[in-house]
Amino acid sequence: MTVQSWRSLHSKKYQLTLRLFLFLNLVSSLFSLLNPIYKVHAFTLPLALIIGGSGVLLFWHWLNAKRKIYLPAISIIFGCLWAWHIVIKIPATYPMEVNFLMVVLLNVLFIGTIAFSNNIVAFLLHSLPVFIICLLFGGSDQWLRMAFCLALPIVGISIQHLIEKRNDAFAQSLMHKLLAERETLNDLSMLDPLTGLYNRRGFQHRFDTLMALAPENHHVLLLDIDHFKAYNDHYGHMMGDQALIQISTAVRNAVRSHDIVTRFGGEEFMVLLANSTAESAAQAAERIRQKVYDLKIPHILNASVATHVTISIGIAPLEGEDIDKALENADKALYEAKRQGRNNILTSDTLPLD
Repeated sequence: MTVQSWRSLHSKKYQLTLRLFLFLNLVSSLFSLLNPIYKVHAFTLPLALIIGGSGVLLFWHWLNAKRKIYLPAISIIFGCLWAWHIVIKIPATYPMEVNFLMVVLLNVLFIGTIAFSNNIVAFLLHSLPVFIICLLFGGSDQWLRMAFCLALPIVGISIQHLIEKRNDAFAQSLMHKLLAERETLNDLSMLDPLTGLYNRRGFQHRFDTLMALAPENHHVLLLDIDHFKAYNDHYGHMMGDQALIQISTAVRNAVRSHDIVTRFGGEEFMVLLANSTAESAAQAAERIRQKVYDLKIPHILNASVATHVTISIGIAPLEGEDIDKALENADKALYEAKRQGRNNILTSDTLPLD
Protein backbone atom coordinates (compact mmCIF):
# COMPACT_ATOMS: atom_id res chain seq x y z
CA MET A 1 0.00 0.00 0.00
CA THR A 2 2.84 2.37 0.80
CA VAL A 3 4.48 1.77 -2.58
CA GLN A 4 1.16 2.39 -4.31
CA SER A 5 0.75 5.62 -2.34
CA TRP A 6 4.23 6.68 -3.42
CA ARG A 7 3.42 6.06 -7.07
CA SER A 8 0.09 7.83 -6.69
CA LEU A 9 1.89 10.86 -5.23
CA HIS A 10 4.24 11.03 -8.21
CA SER A 11 1.32 10.66 -10.60
CA LYS A 12 -0.56 13.51 -8.92
CA LYS A 13 2.58 15.67 -9.01
CA TYR A 14 2.86 15.00 -12.75
CA GLN A 15 -0.78 15.94 -13.29
CA LEU A 16 -0.37 19.14 -11.26
CA THR A 17 2.70 20.12 -13.29
CA LEU A 18 0.85 19.61 -16.57
CA ARG A 19 -2.27 21.49 -15.50
CA LEU A 20 -0.24 24.36 -14.06
CA PHE A 21 1.77 24.64 -17.28
CA LEU A 22 -1.36 24.72 -19.44
CA PHE A 23 -3.14 27.15 -17.12
CA LEU A 24 -0.20 29.60 -17.08
CA ASN A 25 0.06 29.47 -20.88
CA LEU A 26 -3.67 30.09 -21.19
CA VAL A 27 -3.63 33.08 -18.79
CA SER A 28 -0.48 34.57 -20.31
CA SER A 29 -1.71 34.24 -23.89
CA LEU A 30 -5.10 35.74 -23.01
CA PHE A 31 -3.38 38.66 -21.30
CA SER A 32 -1.20 39.19 -24.39
CA LEU A 33 -4.31 39.17 -26.52
CA LEU A 34 -6.37 41.52 -24.34
CA ASN A 35 -3.51 43.84 -23.38
CA PRO A 36 -0.90 43.62 -26.14
CA ILE A 37 2.43 45.44 -25.99
CA TYR A 38 2.32 48.58 -28.16
CA LYS A 39 -1.26 47.69 -29.17
CA VAL A 40 -0.16 46.15 -32.46
CA HIS A 41 -0.74 42.71 -33.90
CA ALA A 42 -2.74 41.72 -30.83
CA PHE A 43 -4.04 38.59 -32.53
CA THR A 44 -1.61 36.11 -34.10
CA LEU A 45 -2.16 32.55 -35.22
CA PRO A 46 0.36 31.04 -32.75
CA LEU A 47 -1.25 33.00 -29.91
CA ALA A 48 -4.63 31.63 -30.93
CA LEU A 49 -3.15 28.12 -31.02
CA ILE A 50 -1.72 28.57 -27.52
CA ILE A 51 -5.09 29.76 -26.19
CA GLY A 52 -7.05 27.04 -27.94
CA GLY A 53 -4.53 24.26 -27.29
CA SER A 54 -4.06 24.98 -23.60
CA GLY A 55 -7.82 25.37 -23.06
CA VAL A 56 -8.70 22.15 -24.90
CA LEU A 57 -5.93 20.15 -23.22
CA LEU A 58 -6.92 21.43 -19.78
CA PHE A 59 -10.52 20.38 -20.34
CA TRP A 60 -9.52 17.03 -21.86
CA HIS A 61 -7.15 16.23 -19.00
CA TRP A 62 -9.80 17.21 -16.48
CA LEU A 63 -12.11 14.59 -18.06
CA ASN A 64 -9.32 11.99 -18.44
CA ALA A 65 -7.17 12.56 -15.36
CA LYS A 66 -5.58 9.10 -15.57
CA ARG A 67 -4.34 9.65 -19.11
CA LYS A 68 -0.76 10.89 -19.33
CA ILE A 69 0.24 13.65 -21.70
CA TYR A 70 3.91 13.59 -22.64
CA LEU A 71 5.30 16.75 -21.01
CA PRO A 72 8.46 17.20 -23.15
CA ALA A 73 6.39 17.13 -26.34
CA ILE A 74 3.84 19.63 -25.02
CA SER A 75 6.53 21.94 -23.66
CA ILE A 76 8.51 22.15 -26.93
CA ILE A 77 5.30 22.66 -28.97
CA PHE A 78 4.24 25.58 -26.78
CA GLY A 79 7.78 26.96 -26.79
CA CYS A 80 7.82 26.93 -30.59
CA LEU A 81 4.41 28.64 -30.70
CA TRP A 82 5.68 31.45 -28.46
CA ALA A 83 8.75 31.77 -30.69
CA TRP A 84 6.51 31.93 -33.77
CA HIS A 85 4.44 34.62 -32.08
CA ILE A 86 7.61 36.69 -31.55
CA VAL A 87 8.66 36.30 -35.18
CA ILE A 88 5.27 37.59 -36.36
CA LYS A 89 5.06 40.50 -33.93
CA ILE A 90 8.69 41.72 -33.76
CA PRO A 91 8.57 43.87 -36.93
CA ALA A 92 5.76 46.00 -35.48
CA THR A 93 7.62 46.77 -32.23
CA TYR A 94 10.52 48.72 -33.78
CA PRO A 95 12.36 50.63 -32.32
CA MET A 96 11.43 49.12 -28.92
CA GLU A 97 11.82 45.51 -30.02
CA VAL A 98 14.40 44.75 -27.31
CA ASN A 99 11.91 45.61 -24.58
CA PHE A 100 9.32 43.44 -26.27
CA LEU A 101 11.76 40.54 -26.54
CA MET A 102 12.73 40.79 -22.87
CA VAL A 103 9.09 40.88 -21.77
CA VAL A 104 8.19 37.79 -23.81
CA LEU A 105 11.36 35.96 -22.74
CA LEU A 106 10.73 36.67 -19.07
CA ASN A 107 7.10 35.64 -19.52
CA VAL A 108 8.10 32.27 -21.00
CA LEU A 109 10.83 31.77 -18.38
CA PHE A 110 8.31 32.55 -15.63
CA ILE A 111 5.87 29.94 -16.98
CA GLY A 112 8.62 27.33 -17.23
CA THR A 113 10.10 28.06 -13.82
CA ILE A 114 6.76 27.86 -12.01
CA ALA A 115 5.42 24.81 -13.86
CA PHE A 116 8.67 22.85 -14.27
CA SER A 117 10.39 23.53 -10.96
CA ASN A 118 11.33 19.84 -10.82
CA ASN A 119 11.73 19.08 -14.54
CA ILE A 120 14.77 20.75 -16.12
CA VAL A 121 14.28 18.96 -19.47
CA ALA A 122 10.73 20.26 -19.96
CA PHE A 123 11.85 23.74 -18.87
CA LEU A 124 14.65 23.84 -21.46
CA LEU A 125 12.43 22.48 -24.24
CA HIS A 126 9.87 25.18 -23.51
CA SER A 127 12.36 28.04 -23.10
CA LEU A 128 15.06 27.41 -25.71
CA PRO A 129 12.98 28.17 -28.86
CA VAL A 130 12.04 31.60 -27.46
CA PHE A 131 15.56 32.19 -26.16
CA ILE A 132 17.08 31.44 -29.58
CA ILE A 133 14.63 33.76 -31.37
CA CYS A 134 15.33 36.50 -28.83
CA LEU A 135 19.07 36.14 -29.45
CA LEU A 136 18.54 36.39 -33.22
CA PHE A 137 16.44 39.56 -33.01
CA GLY A 138 17.94 41.14 -29.93
CA GLY A 139 21.44 41.90 -31.14
CA SER A 140 24.74 40.85 -29.66
CA ASP A 141 24.69 43.61 -27.04
CA GLN A 142 21.68 41.91 -25.39
CA TRP A 143 22.99 38.35 -25.44
CA LEU A 144 24.63 38.50 -22.01
CA ARG A 145 21.49 39.92 -20.40
CA MET A 146 19.29 37.27 -22.06
CA ALA A 147 21.72 34.49 -21.16
CA PHE A 148 21.66 35.69 -17.56
CA CYS A 149 17.84 35.62 -17.56
CA LEU A 150 17.92 32.01 -18.77
CA ALA A 151 20.75 30.94 -16.48
CA LEU A 152 19.06 32.07 -13.27
CA PRO A 153 16.03 29.73 -13.48
CA ILE A 154 18.25 26.90 -14.77
CA VAL A 155 20.45 27.19 -11.68
CA GLY A 156 17.40 27.48 -9.43
CA ILE A 157 15.69 24.46 -10.96
CA SER A 158 18.91 22.45 -10.77
CA ILE A 159 19.32 23.24 -7.07
CA GLN A 160 15.64 22.44 -6.48
CA HIS A 161 16.08 19.17 -8.36
CA LEU A 162 19.08 18.17 -6.23
CA ILE A 163 17.20 19.03 -3.02
CA GLU A 164 14.12 17.11 -4.14
CA LYS A 165 16.21 14.15 -5.26
CA ARG A 166 17.88 14.04 -1.86
CA ASN A 167 14.52 14.33 -0.11
CA ASP A 168 13.08 11.58 -2.32
CA ALA A 169 16.04 9.31 -1.53
CA PHE A 170 15.54 9.94 2.18
CA ALA A 171 11.78 9.38 1.92
CA GLN A 172 12.28 6.14 -0.03
CA SER A 173 14.84 4.92 2.47
CA LEU A 174 12.44 5.72 5.30
CA MET A 175 9.60 4.00 3.43
CA HIS A 176 11.69 0.84 2.94
CA LYS A 177 12.59 0.82 6.63
CA LEU A 178 8.93 1.24 7.59
CA LEU A 179 7.94 -1.60 5.25
CA ALA A 180 10.65 -3.83 6.72
CA GLU A 181 9.50 -2.97 10.25
CA ARG A 182 5.90 -3.64 9.26
CA GLU A 183 6.90 -7.05 7.91
CA THR A 184 8.81 -7.74 11.12
CA LEU A 185 5.83 -6.70 13.25
CA ASN A 186 3.55 -8.77 11.05
CA ASP A 187 5.79 -11.79 11.56
CA LEU A 188 5.98 -11.16 15.30
CA SER A 189 2.19 -10.95 15.49
CA MET A 190 2.09 -14.52 14.18
CA LEU A 191 4.51 -15.85 16.80
CA ASP A 192 4.06 -16.75 20.44
CA PRO A 193 6.33 -14.31 22.34
CA LEU A 194 7.45 -16.88 24.92
CA THR A 195 8.27 -19.93 22.81
CA GLY A 196 8.80 -18.41 19.37
CA LEU A 197 6.38 -20.94 17.87
CA TYR A 198 3.43 -19.93 15.73
CA ASN A 199 0.34 -18.71 17.54
CA ARG A 200 -3.13 -19.46 16.19
CA ARG A 201 -3.02 -16.53 13.79
CA GLY A 202 0.34 -17.66 12.47
CA PHE A 203 -0.91 -21.22 12.15
CA GLN A 204 -3.93 -20.10 10.14
CA HIS A 205 -1.67 -18.18 7.75
CA ARG A 206 0.63 -21.18 7.23
CA PHE A 207 -2.33 -23.54 7.02
CA ASP A 208 -4.00 -21.54 4.26
CA THR A 209 -0.75 -21.54 2.28
CA LEU A 210 -0.30 -25.29 2.74
CA MET A 211 -3.86 -26.02 1.65
CA ALA A 212 -3.38 -23.98 -1.50
CA LEU A 213 -0.28 -25.97 -2.41
CA ALA A 214 -1.04 -29.49 -1.11
CA PRO A 215 -4.50 -30.11 0.35
CA GLU A 216 -4.06 -33.83 1.10
CA ASN A 217 -2.06 -36.33 3.22
CA HIS A 218 -1.59 -34.37 6.45
CA HIS A 219 -1.89 -35.32 10.13
CA VAL A 220 -2.55 -33.29 13.26
CA LEU A 221 -0.80 -33.87 16.59
CA LEU A 222 -2.30 -32.33 19.69
CA LEU A 223 0.16 -32.28 22.62
CA ASP A 224 -0.43 -31.47 26.28
CA ILE A 225 2.13 -31.33 29.10
CA ASP A 226 1.15 -33.75 31.84
CA HIS A 227 0.26 -32.28 35.25
CA PHE A 228 1.51 -28.85 34.22
CA LYS A 229 -0.77 -27.00 36.65
CA ALA A 230 0.83 -28.93 39.48
CA TYR A 231 4.27 -28.01 38.07
CA ASN A 232 3.41 -24.30 38.11
CA ASP A 233 1.93 -24.55 41.59
CA HIS A 234 5.07 -26.23 42.94
CA TYR A 235 7.86 -24.43 41.04
CA GLY A 236 6.22 -21.12 40.18
CA HIS A 237 5.29 -19.57 36.85
CA MET A 238 8.81 -18.42 36.01
CA MET A 239 10.07 -21.99 36.15
CA GLY A 240 6.93 -23.00 34.26
CA ASP A 241 7.86 -20.58 31.46
CA GLN A 242 11.36 -22.04 31.32
CA ALA A 243 9.89 -25.52 31.01
CA LEU A 244 7.61 -24.36 28.19
CA ILE A 245 10.58 -22.90 26.32
CA GLN A 246 12.59 -26.12 26.63
CA ILE A 247 9.65 -28.28 25.60
CA SER A 248 8.76 -26.09 22.60
CA THR A 249 12.38 -26.34 21.40
CA ALA A 250 12.31 -30.12 21.80
CA VAL A 251 9.05 -30.35 19.81
CA ARG A 252 10.38 -28.09 17.05
CA ASN A 253 13.59 -30.14 16.79
CA ALA A 254 11.68 -33.42 16.61
CA VAL A 255 9.80 -32.61 13.40
CA ARG A 256 10.71 -31.43 9.91
CA SER A 257 11.28 -27.80 8.99
CA HIS A 258 8.11 -27.60 6.87
CA ASP A 259 5.87 -29.04 9.60
CA ILE A 260 3.82 -26.37 11.40
CA VAL A 261 4.40 -26.22 15.16
CA THR A 262 1.97 -24.06 17.11
CA ARG A 263 1.49 -23.11 20.74
CA PHE A 264 -2.20 -23.84 20.94
CA GLY A 265 -2.90 -22.90 24.53
CA GLY A 266 -1.20 -22.53 27.91
CA GLU A 267 0.55 -25.90 28.01
CA GLU A 268 -0.93 -27.28 24.80
CA PHE A 269 0.84 -27.52 21.45
CA MET A 270 -0.29 -28.54 18.00
CA VAL A 271 1.79 -29.91 15.15
CA LEU A 272 0.56 -30.19 11.57
CA LEU A 273 2.63 -32.87 9.85
CA ALA A 274 2.61 -32.02 6.16
CA ASN A 275 2.66 -34.83 3.55
CA SER A 276 2.61 -37.58 6.15
CA THR A 277 1.24 -41.08 6.52
CA ALA A 278 -0.31 -42.59 9.62
CA GLU A 279 2.93 -44.47 10.24
CA SER A 280 5.20 -41.42 9.86
CA ALA A 281 2.84 -39.39 12.07
CA ALA A 282 3.11 -42.03 14.82
CA GLN A 283 6.90 -42.02 14.48
CA ALA A 284 7.02 -38.23 14.72
CA ALA A 285 4.81 -38.31 17.82
CA GLU A 286 7.11 -40.86 19.45
CA ARG A 287 10.17 -38.71 18.68
CA ILE A 288 8.46 -35.75 20.32
CA ARG A 289 7.44 -37.76 23.40
CA GLN A 290 10.96 -39.15 23.80
CA LYS A 291 12.71 -35.80 23.33
CA VAL A 292 10.51 -34.19 25.98
CA TYR A 293 11.12 -37.09 28.34
CA ASP A 294 14.88 -36.87 27.71
CA LEU A 295 14.88 -33.26 28.90
CA LYS A 296 14.68 -34.72 32.43
CA ILE A 297 12.88 -31.68 33.80
CA PRO A 298 12.21 -32.56 37.48
CA HIS A 299 8.56 -32.65 38.42
CA ILE A 300 7.51 -33.36 42.03
CA LEU A 301 3.80 -34.05 41.93
CA ASN A 302 3.47 -34.33 45.68
CA ALA A 303 5.49 -35.29 48.74
CA SER A 304 5.57 -38.97 47.76
CA VAL A 305 5.77 -38.84 43.95
CA ALA A 306 8.80 -37.46 42.06
CA THR A 307 9.13 -37.82 38.28
CA HIS A 308 9.99 -35.79 35.19
CA VAL A 309 7.90 -33.60 32.93
CA THR A 310 6.18 -35.72 30.26
CA ILE A 311 3.82 -35.07 27.40
CA SER A 312 0.75 -36.85 26.03
CA ILE A 313 -0.17 -36.77 22.35
CA GLY A 314 -3.32 -37.31 20.31
CA ILE A 315 -3.06 -38.00 16.56
CA ALA A 316 -5.74 -37.47 13.89
CA PRO A 317 -5.66 -37.37 10.09
CA LEU A 318 -6.63 -34.13 8.35
CA GLU A 319 -9.41 -34.91 5.91
CA GLY A 320 -9.67 -32.27 3.22
CA GLU A 321 -9.39 -28.83 4.81
CA ASP A 322 -11.55 -29.54 7.86
CA ILE A 323 -8.99 -28.58 10.49
CA ASP A 324 -11.66 -28.18 13.19
CA LYS A 325 -12.75 -31.81 12.80
CA ALA A 326 -9.15 -33.01 12.85
CA LEU A 327 -8.49 -31.03 16.03
CA GLU A 328 -11.64 -32.42 17.62
CA ASN A 329 -10.56 -35.99 16.83
CA ALA A 330 -6.99 -35.33 18.02
CA ASP A 331 -8.36 -33.82 21.25
CA LYS A 332 -10.43 -36.95 21.91
CA ALA A 333 -7.34 -39.11 21.35
CA LEU A 334 -5.31 -36.83 23.66
CA TYR A 335 -7.96 -37.05 26.38
CA GLU A 336 -7.94 -40.82 26.16
CA ALA A 337 -4.11 -40.92 26.20
CA LYS A 338 -4.15 -38.95 29.45
CA ARG A 339 -6.88 -41.14 30.90
CA GLN A 340 -4.76 -44.20 30.19
CA GLY A 341 -1.86 -42.92 32.28
CA ARG A 342 -0.17 -39.97 30.49
CA ASN A 343 3.24 -39.91 28.79
CA ASN A 344 1.30 -41.69 26.11
CA ILE A 345 0.38 -41.49 22.41
CA LEU A 346 -2.97 -42.40 20.95
CA THR A 347 -4.44 -42.20 17.45
CA SER A 348 -8.04 -41.19 16.83
CA ASP A 349 -8.50 -44.25 14.58
CA THR A 350 -8.01 -46.53 17.61
CA LEU A 351 -10.78 -44.91 19.65
CA PRO A 352 -14.10 -46.71 19.96
CA LEU A 353 -16.90 -45.25 17.84
CA ASP A 354 -19.37 -43.03 19.72
